[in-house]
Amino acid sequence: MKPIYLDYNASTPIDPEVIKEMLPYLRDRFGNPSSSHLYGRQAKGGIEEARRQMAELINAKANEMVFTSGGTESNNIALCGVAFANRKKGRRIVTSVTEHPAVLNPCRWLQTQGFDVKYIGVDQFGAVDLEQLETLVDDSTILVSVMHANNETGTVQPIREITEIAHRRGALFHTDAAQTIGKLKVDVKRLGVDLLSVAGHKFYAPKGIGALFVRDGTDVEPFLRGAGHEHGLRPGTENTLSIVGLGKAADIAMRTMSEYVPKMQSLRDRLHGALLKSITDLRLNGHPKKRLPNTLNVSVPGIDSEALLAGTPELAASTGSACHANRREPSSVLTAMGVPEEAALGALRLSLGKWSTEREITRASRIIADKAAGLA
Repeated sequence: MKPIYLDYNASTPIDPEVIKEMLPYLRDRFGNPSSSHLYGRQAKGGIEEARRQMAELINAKANEMVFTSGGTESNNIALCGVAFANRKKGRRIVTSVTEHPAVLNPCRWLQTQGFDVKYIGVDQFGAVDLEQLETLVDDSTILVSVMHANNETGTVQPIREITEIAHRRGALFHTDAAQTIGKLKVDVKRLGVDLLSVAGHKFYAPKGIGALFVRDGTDVEPFLRGAGHEHGLRPGTENTLSIVGLGKAADIAMRTMSEYVPKMQSLRDRLHGALLKSITDLRLNGHPKKRLPNTLNVSVPGIDSEALLAGTPELAASTGSACHANRREPSSVLTAMGVPEEAALGALRLSLGKWSTEREITRASRIIADKAAGLA
């Protein structure tokens, strides 16, 4: 039997409908989208339809969508592009201590280039400290970047309120929405964001494809030089095959989120309830309510989560962010939330998806509880 997959926040399988949509672009529609003949027009048509689909999902205009290689590139274009385009206005950038490395590392690099980066703390649930944010965002601030929801704990940030604070000081606002697309309704107009990053493989599209929403009129300097693809922000011949897949995944999310998101949340809560019954003093990491509907981050007291997962090959899960999975040190996200080191080292990130089943959840809870008892 294959292991029970509880690592959807790390990556999702490609939806069969997405694969079907992509197949013609592997066979017949292989032209360069910049070519004017039939083959080029076919490829270009697929890209523009995907642009429309992605824009519709987040309530943007099609011309505000830029296709990239994924969330990391989208974040880099947003952060570095805005920084260098607006450096004459100011040098301050504000972000949170619990961001993904795809935001934190570009910010650290920007510090070496003369930018003043400030880091907001979070409370015990991982939510940004809005009072501290008010003090850090000043007239020299050109950009604020806070992720929509945390990839480890699932905590959802008050993006609308953060955006308003940034805009009152004349700063632009960017959010990394890699974990919320396809799990929560994301509306760029309601949120008020200026830039928003998307990662395809987090919502049943292929790996290596993503998008960046750039609100009309937002000044972004490209850091790759080439031809004028993607509004001049992302030069290079487009990855037509994967772009088409991303568009189809967006279309599927539009049609089916209302059906599978409540199911995911119900199964997540069932899993949490079963573990609470079996494991004394189980600790929830993250906000109890303002959290992604599929994400459960718990600490098993006195247990090393790496040892637990190593002893349960029947499960495919994570001890934290997949990007930190090979490290044996407490998660920086949990540490920032004030989680004690022992509890942080015992943390499990269990993330569900639209193909998770009640039978899998029941079995997974028993496996985790049995292994925890054996390691205690």
